[in-house]
Amino acid sequence: MTIRRVTSPTVPEPPPERWSNCLVSDGIAYVSGMTARAGNTVVGDDEYEQSKAIFGKIKGMVEAAGGAMADVVKITVYVTNIKNNVKVWQARREFFTGDFPASTLVEVSALAAPEILVEIEAIAHIGKGKR
Repeated sequence: MTIRRVTSPTVPEPPPERWSNCLVSDGIAYVSGMTARAGNTVVGDDEYEQSKAIFGKIKGMVEAAGGAMADVVKITVYVTNIKNNVKVWQARREFFTGDFPASTLVEVSALAAPEILVEIEAIAHIGKGKR
């Protein structure tokens, strides 16, 4: 088994030795939880805008790994207010067509900073074209 670290110019890397944004092993890309953080600021002040920014980051990571959004087979979404989940799914529809990936939605009491409302992680089967 080989593990390859993937980087994307559209997604800032975490500080060294904290975590990897994306690892690929045996054709499976594992994308770490992404937030709408851009440097020291957060893009968007609601779940829709933050989710849209996050799905853009996931797209960048999956493409850097050699895949496409159609290769994403699973997402896990963490929100601080589950009542606003429709905003997350609205943004999701802008990035996925046809069969949507398997999904889990979890409400959490807090994320990395108070202004972060959504975090999303993804798994993609690179190059297999699930759709």
